[in-house]
Amino acid sequence: MIYCIVMGICAMFMFGIGLVQIKSRKPVAFYSGEKPPLEEKVKDIENWNKKHGIMWILYGIAIVLGILGGLIVGDSSLLVVIYCGSLLIPIVIMVLYHKKLIKDYIIE
Repeated sequence: MIYCIVMGICAMFMFGIGLVQIKSRKPVAFYSGEKPPLEEKVKDIENWNKKHGIMWILYGIAIVLGILGGLIVGDSSLLVVIYCGSLLIPIVIMVLYHKKLIKDYIIE
């Protein structure tokens, strides 16, 4: 139960990150360790921010779905797979999608 509460809070943070990125007027970074691109290097700042924000919101949804899936499954060996899958697989997808967005929106 504690796991579900903590992960629910984490999902809310992901939703918050997504909303802040969607509303930002300046280019956003993918994660906190990355510097955002310069405004003059981004072809369309609004779409760049929107796509990154949606990506974080979808990650929050994946976390919530993992919590719900875990509650449905209950105690079983599948529980670990569901929890890890809902956290780790979306991160890999997000990194790959971010690389695609760099190719599509960043002027070299």
